[in-house]
Amino acid sequence: MTVNSQLISVKLLRGFTSKCLKCLQPLAKLNRPIGLSLPAWNGNFSKRLFDIVFSLFILIVFSPVYFILMTLIAIDSPGSVFYVQKRVGKDRQLFNCIKFRTMVDNADEMLQTMMVNSPEIHQEFQDSFKLKQDPRITKIGNFLRLTSLDEFPQFWNVLRGDMSVVGPRPLVPEELPKYGNYINTVLKIKPGITGLWQVSGRNDIPYPKRVQIDVYYATSHNWLLDLMIVFKTIGVILFPRNNGAY
Repeated sequence: MTVNSQLISVKLLRGFTSKCLKCLQPLAKLNRPIGLSLPAWNGNFSKRLFDIVFSLFILIVFSPVYFILMTLIAIDSPGSVFYVQKRVGKDRQLFNCIKFRTMVDNADEMLQTMMVNSPEIHQEFQDSFKLKQDPRITKIGNFLRLTSLDEFPQFWNVLRGDMSVVGPRPLVPEELPKYGNYINTVLKIKPGITGLWQVSGRNDIPYPKRVQIDVYYATSHNWLLDLMIVFKTIGVILFPRNNGAY
């Protein structure tokens, strides 16, 4: 081997070694002890992990209940088993929120007629986006709303990443102005199937208080609060009396 060829070989070896070292730098970081300070293991990661595991558990274990409810809805009144509505998610992204249908099939058209014919109904709906005595609700729908089981299909929304198990209420676009300057705070996280509002009186709470509850959760949520809300939600489902649902 000549001197020139030896020099060329050394240069090639140095260049190859340098590139290998650069490639190994990201891997070297993985050898550090894993701690809670790692960006990968933060509140968002753990919350998302809980969302996926919990949703899969509910959908699999309670799948017989899921299909029984679908059958009862289909028998009770004509129309689709599911009701899909546009809701506003994190960062103002619209998504299709899935629920079991609790009203007659032409509920939206019926609401418009009712609001035209009754100023009281129009005002009540404008104030809270709910009607305490709503003739559109079916027999099985009353039971589903009282127990919050109408929200069962939203676990599919959680798996898709549209929602979280626990979070602020999923808002319809028409509700955004009611939140005023607080809306950006509420929409910085995903809406939830359940939340502080659902376990604190629901529709019996005045709308301004609902806003305060959502803002508080958006700025103060943690895993301990989420677990408390989940356990309280189970209580609302099992003992649904006077929970503000209608």
